[in-house]
This record gives sequence, structure tokens and C-alpha cells, in this order.
Amino acid sequence: MELSKGIFFFFSALGAFNGLLLSSYFFFFAKKRAVAHYFLGALLLALSLRVGKSVLFYFDHDLPKIYLQIGLSACFFIGPTLYFFLKSGLNSVKSLPRNWGIHLLVLFLLITLGGIILPYQQYPWVWNRVYVPIIYTEWAIYVVAAGILMKDVLKKVLIPRSEAKAYDLWMASIYLINVLIFAAFLWAFWGGLPYISAAITFSFALYVSIFILLNRTKNDDLFPSASRHNTKKLSDEEAKVWLNNLEQLMGDKQIFRNPNLKLQDLAQELRLTTHQLSQFLNDNLGKNFTQFINEYRINEACKLLETDTLLSVEGIGDEVGFNSKSTFFTTFKKIKGVTPAKFRQHLVKP
Repeated sequence: MELSKGIFFFFSALGAFNGLLLSSYFFFFAKKRAVAHYFLGALLLALSLRVGKSVLFYFDHDLPKIYLQIGLSACFFIGPTLYFFLKSGLNSVKSLPRNWGIHLLVLFLLITLGGIILPYQQYPWVWNRVYVPIIYTEWAIYVVAAGILMKDVLKKVLIPRSEAKAYDLWMASIYLINVLIFAAFLWAFWGGLPYISAAITFSFALYVSIFILLNRTKNDDLFPSASRHNTKKLSDEEAKVWLNNLEQLMGDKQIFRNPNLKLQDLAQELRLTTHQLSQFLNDNLGKNFTQFINEYRINEACKLLETDTLLSVEGIGDEVGFNSKSTFFTTFKKIKGVTPAKFRQHLVKP
């Protein structure tokens, strides 16, 4: 092996190996257990397997095809694990939501069944001409979705003199590094870069990240489990200001009528982080986001049931922001003790 190739092999292979070690750390040894830690571990695992496959194949084209299949299958999970890592970190997710688990299970079954039915060993042309373009397209979709998720954080990081914190810089760095790695893999796939360049990019980014971590005196502020839950309690005066702003927003804009309203959307309107708003609702109002919004929706529904006789009960549910009849009926009865129809009947009685 030529000296230059030997250096490339050592550097890129060591990057994949260190990625696996870091993945194991976040899975099994991290002191603070957080959903974001597990997704970061899964992201590093997927990247390391994909990079490891590239390194081995670049230096040995006679590599058993099962290794190529494993590497490409791992690539299928880089985008999803990046997206869910960022989402769990930004929203301080404490336990894995059921729909996330189902989402990942479906992806796992798709790539696993595809590999069992049409293994790379017997059907290399299917993988190269069909599966690989699908994998890169799926990866691109998640990278774009993650970018949309990160738009506010990226603004804070990229705008000079903004109030970006260490946590924002860390999350933005991980996202941008993944964009760079994706671009390198995609460019190599199109033939614009040498095949090994993506592996070198991953190794370089990994070592830079490790160097930054080792040279920081404090690293807890880079992770959601610490940085998002140590916010000091609001004073009574601050709580009154926040509550006034919240009530004004709900009354003037009636933002609760948006059936797709999320905690992040409301926080953005109030110029707060999602954690600040969530903590305020829980600590000061004793409600979570869903309870708070649904109370406004039900109160507005009561007004419409009393004043708007042209709208059907189901139409009123749609009007106030519920996206299903059953959710409207269940929530209305839970808050008011009767169904919307019964509530309207009582109103029209003499």
C-alpha cells in the first residue's frame, strides 16, 4: 500500500473506530440519561458504520458484499437519527414518544425486508441503481427537515452579536457538520469527489468536536439534560408579564384556532424558548401545553355554541382548532362535564 493511501486509511478508519467508541459512551456510559444522548449515540453508530464500509471498500474492492449492505443500511438511519436528536434536544424530550418509536420501527422494517428479499450479494444492481438513490433522497429529506427545525437556533448562531448560548452553538455545530458530511457523500456518489473523501470529512469533523470538548472546562451546558432544566424560577413580577403577554396573544390573535399549533410555534410568538414556555405553563399555571390550549378552544366553542346557531357541533370543533370530531367531543366533556350537543341543548331550553 502506498504511503499516502496508508495515511488515508489510518486516519479515516480511526475516525470510524472512535465514532463507535463515542456511540457506546452515549448509549451506555453517559452520566445523564437523556433521549437526546441515545439519538446522538445512534447517529454516531450509523455514521461510523457507513464510513467504515466506505473505508474498507475503497481499499479492498473484493470486500464481501454483506459489509456493503450493512453500511448502506446504516446510511438509511443517519438522517432520522440526526432529526430526532435535534428535536429531542431542542424540546427537552424526557422519554421516547410512541410515534417516534413507530416511525423508526417502520424504517427498520423497510430496509431490513428490502435486504432480505433482495440481498446485495445477489442483486447488486438493485442496490446501486434503486436502493442507493432512495437512501440518499431519504437522507436529504431529513437533513432539510432538521434545518427547518433548527432555523431559529441557526439564526442566533449566524447573526453577529446575538445571544447564542453554548448549547445553541453545539446543536448548530452538529447539524452543520452533518450537512457537510452529507454533501461530501452525495458529491462522491455523483463522482465529483474521491470515494474516500466523505470518510475523511467525518474523521476530521469528529476530531475537531473531540478537541473542542477536551479543551472546555465545562461540558454539561452542551447537553439538554443539564442546560434545559436548570432555569431559575420566575419572580412573581416576571410571571405576571409573561401571563399578560400570553393572554394578550391568545385573545388578539386567537392562535389556538390553528389545529397544527405546537409548543414551538407559541414560544416563537412570545419570543421564548420552548423550555421556558413549558416550564412557565407547568410551574405557574399548573398545566401542560395541550391542556392550556384546549381550555381556550373549549371556552371559545362554548361561545359559538351559544351564539352561532348556523354552525353544526362538528363545525364548531373545526372552527376552534380541533382536527378531529372525537378529540373535540372527548376534550369538551372532560372540561365541561357534558358533550357539546348536550351543552347546546341546555342553552336553548326555556
